[in-house]
Amino acid sequence: MTCAFDFEATTLEGQHQPLSDYADRVLLIVNVASRCGFTPQYAGLQQLWTDFSGRGLVVLGFPCDQFRQQEPGDAADIRRFCALNYAVDFPMFAKVEVNGPGAHPLWAWLGQQKRGVLGTRAIKWNFTKFLVGRDGQVLRRFAPSTPPSALRSPIEKALGERA
Repeated sequence: MTCAFDFEATTLEGQHQPLSDYADRVLLIVNVASRCGFTPQYAGLQQLWTDFSGRGLVVLGFPCDQFRQQEPGDAADIRRFCALNYAVDFPMFAKVEVNGPGAHPLWAWLGQQKRGVLGTRAIKWNFTKFLVGRDGQVLRRFAPSTPPSALRSPIEKALGERA
């Protein structure tokens, strides 16, 4: 696989979703969880989606239960939690693993493209964020502690670039 648009995933509703459907858009790909200290970042992610989707940003949420089982619910629980607590309406996907032999291929690829602290490929925690350009290449990796509001400038820059 050579770019993010080469992958596919299953939506929270169980539908097959080729990421090529998002070609020529800027992606913000995030592993999310409902019982994490960073869970309030859902509000900021939703704000980015609201502010920039009309210009070509797509926020993609991938629930993950690998970090202290902080996403224990099923798809219906996740959808209900996100809607009721944060009014999330950006695309959400089925629960995935982001590390190890069971890692979703997209997440394995993301970790190889932009490494984290000390050069690690592993995803450190929930709410690790990857900014992908219109050409499908990873532009930046952001730590879980980086608030979505800090991504506004990099997103603006990526939205202005054409492949």
